Amino acid sequence: MDYAKCAKEIYETLGGKSNLVSAAHCATRLRLVTVDNSRIDMKKLENIDGVKGVFSNNGQLQLIIGTGTVNKVYDEFLKVSGMTAATKEDVKAAAAAKQPLFKRMIKSLGDVFVPILPAIVASGLMMGLVEALGKAIPSFAGSDWYGILDMMANTAFVFLPILIAVSAARVFGGNIFLGAVIGMIMIHPNLINAWAVGSMNSSEIPVWNLLGFTIRQVGYQGHVIPVIISVWLMCRIEKWLHKHVPEMIDLFVTPLTTVLVTAFITLGLIGPIFSTAETYVLEFAAWIITVGYGVGAMIMGALYPLTVVCGIHHMYNVIEAGMLSAADGLNIWMPIASAANFAQGAACLAVGLKAKNIKTKSIAIPSSMSAALGITEPAIFGVNLRFIKPLICGMIGGAAGALLGSLFHIGATSYGVTGIPGFLITLDYTLQYAVVLAVSFAVSFVLTWIVWKEEDGENESGKNESEMNPASDEITKTVTTELSAETDVCSPVKGNVIARNEIPDKTFASGVLGDGVGIEPETGVVIAPFDGIISSVTDTRHAIGITGPREMELLIHVGIDTVNMKGEGFELLVSENETVKKGQKLMTFDIARIQSAGYSATTAVLLTNSDDYPNFKVVKTGKTDSMEKLFTIE
Repeated sequence: MDYAKCAKEIYETLGGKSNLVSAAHCATRLRLVTVDNSRIDMKKLENIDGVKGVFSNNGQLQLIIGTGTVNKVYDEFLKVSGMTAATKEDVKAAAAAKQPLFKRMIKSLGDVFVPILPAIVASGLMMGLVEALGKAIPSFAGSDWYGILDMMANTAFVFLPILIAVSAARVFGGNIFLGAVIGMIMIHPNLINAWAVGSMNSSEIPVWNLLGFTIRQVGYQGHVIPVIISVWLMCRIEKWLHKHVPEMIDLFVTPLTTVLVTAFITLGLIGPIFSTAETYVLEFAAWIITVGYGVGAMIMGALYPLTVVCGIHHMYNVIEAGMLSAADGLNIWMPIASAANFAQGAACLAVGLKAKNIKTKSIAIPSSMSAALGITEPAIFGVNLRFIKPLICGMIGGAAGALLGSLFHIGATSYGVTGIPGFLITLDYTLQYAVVLAVSFAVSFVLTWIVWKEEDGENESGKNESEMNPASDEITKTVTTELSAETDVCSPVKGNVIARNEIPDKTFASGVLGDGVGIEPETGVVIAPFDGIISSVTDTRHAIGITGPREMELLIHVGIDTVNMKGEGFELLVSENETVKKGQKLMTFDIARIQSAGYSATTAVLLTNSDDYPNFKVVKTGKTDSMEKLFTIE
């Protein structure tokens, strides 16, 4: 391959330096941020010799080039473009900066609320279970067991501002412990509980008189937005002080000044203004849901999947958290989301049951099950959006269910839970909730079954787009695979799993090629750890790149420095661009031959784009068999 020629053609097709912002690479991809993607001929870019596929994700233009090749093309690209090398983090930051302000704000809200979802879900489910036991066993409701379990269950909601403050400080780049202090100040027991203020006259609320200013002694237990804005301000102040305060006194001056300034502004300005604004937002949301005898809820039930497609559905977390923190503590937005999600799952199931194409079935049916449990991205992106008609039928089903949810006045005790698990947080409305799900499912499933035909996914000649255009085959397969529900990586080799930093190779151990593990093999067989596509194989047959679910890119590198064996002792059983199934044999290798040549047979199994998954977690060490769960991205 002529790396310089490939790099030059990429550079010219992108529109030259005037259309480039940043460039970096991972183990298999060239990652770019451009000024304007519309100026680029994507078909021409895909057809460049050496480019195996092109797609856009989170503001990045990503070119699949392959393991062992991308770094060489990248070096030539820097030469021809005159750009300086950037890290993947630099590219991510540049891509994020290009996003519209509204989308960046929504992403920040999602980044704040998603990490605390486990705590909210756990508390909500526990509250539901405790309440159910109290109703089923009257004597239990007055017992000490009920008291202590009820206290444990509502803790996350009582101290929600602190959880939000810690998460917000992490997102905005501040000290999370200072963030926690700001959250604690806002709900300090010396302040009048926000829920009690509503029953008091303004003249009854005590104030502090400070140099002509008055600060009401009121807490913010029932509010979300003021906490986020206060912590954002705190982070800005802290960063500014770190830059301007001399290092020798920074440890004392910065935290003290940051907390004092933020606390005064929060209690005197941000709290009063934005708590009022938040109240109006919540009242408006409640009005939307109930307006016109549920017509507003019906509209939102139809539009909800589109907000998932746009990636802005996390904004509802703010609304739901605010509803839970209000006096009645009921989340009336949840039935809308649940109806919409369940309907999309039903449409996806109809496609899976009606389709004759095995590949469509294998994606649609598991994705529909995932949607029934509240995770709809695989169903929406992998199936419904692809065929359009199922998406529309799901929107109609979601509208019908949301309308009923509003008319039934269903309220949940948590957020982040929809679908079947939602029964645990809607115990006072079990029958009504069941009707909502049943109607959502029935309308969506029946409509999809009637209007969707399998040829909708084919072009006029009866062939799939990938069959008509081989150049797009890699991308079609990759996108389809990425959107499956699977989030686990199984062990491709039987042996002893060691930590990544224990791999006897500095490059692998450092994590520069991604996080993962090393495996000291017992048998010389490599199998596919998930359904995917072989994105790259080395000429020396000792390493394989495989692209799989959720855009995961896995590198399986057998042995240390085994590139020097020039393929001796290795047999590849697959080729580039080949679709493989989980458990399929990919390669065999001779352990004894590797060791006799003076090399370690330790196999690096690395998720080269692990930075894209903040919840990446190794779940297996020590002895492992092939196909045992090795690590997960959720």
